[in-house]
Amino acid sequence: MTNPAAPLSILHVIRQFLPNRGGLEDVAANLAREQARLGHRVRVVTLDRLFSEPDRRLPARERLESIDIERIPYVGSSRYPLAPSVFRHLDDADIVHVHAIDFFFDAFALAKPFHRRPMVVTTQGGFFHTPAHARLKALWFAGPTRVSVRAYEAVVACSESDARLFGPITPGGVTVIPNGVDLDKFAGAASPEPRRALLTLGRFSHNKRLDRLLATMQTLGPGWRLRICGVPYDVSAEALTGEIDRLGLTGSVTLHLGLDVPAIRDLIGQSSLFVSASEYEGFGLALIEALSAGLIPVAHPNDAFACFGEHHPSITLTDFADAPGAAAAIRGAYDRLESGAIVPGAEDLSEYRWSSVAARYVATYEAALARTRPVVAATAA
Repeated sequence: MTNPAAPLSILHVIRQFLPNRGGLEDVAANLAREQARLGHRVRVVTLDRLFSEPDRRLPARERLESIDIERIPYVGSSRYPLAPSVFRHLDDADIVHVHAIDFFFDAFALAKPFHRRPMVVTTQGGFFHTPAHARLKALWFAGPTRVSVRAYEAVVACSESDARLFGPITPGGVTVIPNGVDLDKFAGAASPEPRRALLTLGRFSHNKRLDRLLATMQTLGPGWRLRICGVPYDVSAEALTGEIDRLGLTGSVTLHLGLDVPAIRDLIGQSSLFVSASEYEGFGLALIEALSAGLIPVAHPNDAFACFGEHHPSITLTDFADAPGAAAAIRGAYDRLESGAIVPGAEDLSEYRWSSVAARYVATYEAALARTRPVVAATAA
């Protein structure tokens, strides 16, 4: 893609960002980097405390990994943090890109008559990551979310499952742009020889169903190892350690907290299979990273993973609610790897490259701006 004649001033708004690590944070950071590389002015506004460390306040302004970050205070729950000072950070933004369906999404929609900025939102799974408070969530989605979505020039779903969810409440339709993935970060890092070693990657949250992975490990028995790599979220490291000890898995399951990329590559190099029992994913970034590394995925058939399974034949889908069945699926995937029936790294993942994804987002921004220009001109007249 060639740079547009006039570089855009892009403001990304996201509740958690660097130095926190997670799928949503990685997506926003990589998109911001690529847009800056294309010559756009890019800023990120986020909250000034990590939900995993609520007592530590981060710098109000910081530049990390070539990204300008502005952090603001909040009150209330991490589920719906209130941060009204976000409107002081609009500056000269041509476009506001909100990541996820939360306070920022609703607040920018409500204040649209005052700030008048063109807006794009990426759905990132909405707020249905767990079945908790399902009735309240359904009512909120049918009410406030349905109203808020009308204020956005573009609604971007990061998966087909998100498109099915948001399509019925979005008058102008939903654009599907799969999340980008840094395919070089872990490229070819998996163990060159098959090992009975599993790795799961992501934040420790209830929807990831790490408890079911542990039950599956019990069923697999001796000779298998599981490395759980990520950061605490609404499941603590202490709770996981206690459950590992209770199940007698201390010798075969290990936790690895907050590792940097080289350290994660080292763990991948000791592993052959990626496993995830997650019940809900907005996109499923870790699974694509696993494929790029040459790991063989065995995953729960949530909507996002089931969609990947239709396009990538090396993925094995199994219901992790059935520990014996999941264990059998893992053994089967390992046997196919060992026999050469599965070739690691053979999948075509080019559609997830950030250069392609960033270009599609910039095109979405420009279309949004084009739709608002006549309105601005009429208002000025």
